Amino acid sequence: MNAVKMYTTLVCPYCQRAKQLLKQRGVEHIDEVRIDQDPSQRDVMIKITGRRTVPQIFIGETHVGGCDDLIALDQRGGLVPLLQG
Repeated sequence: MNAVKMYTTLVCPYCQRAKQLLKQRGVEHIDEVRIDQDPSQRDVMIKITGRRTVPQIFIGETHVGGCDDLIALDQRGGLVPLLQG
């Protein structure tokens, strides 16, 4: 299974929704980078994604995007194969 990395904040409902969907698809561990606890990581996130909002989700080397992007990927059948690598 590909590793999942997610840039998040504590009080982000979209982050919670994304984590819930990933767990439903069999993800047991998410490498969570809390940009509210480490503001330097927000700069890293913006630099690599070009986006300022959380969550920003990576599966393996693929930048999936945010929660809506993750849901759309799942709805078109692309999430599970990406997770499985």
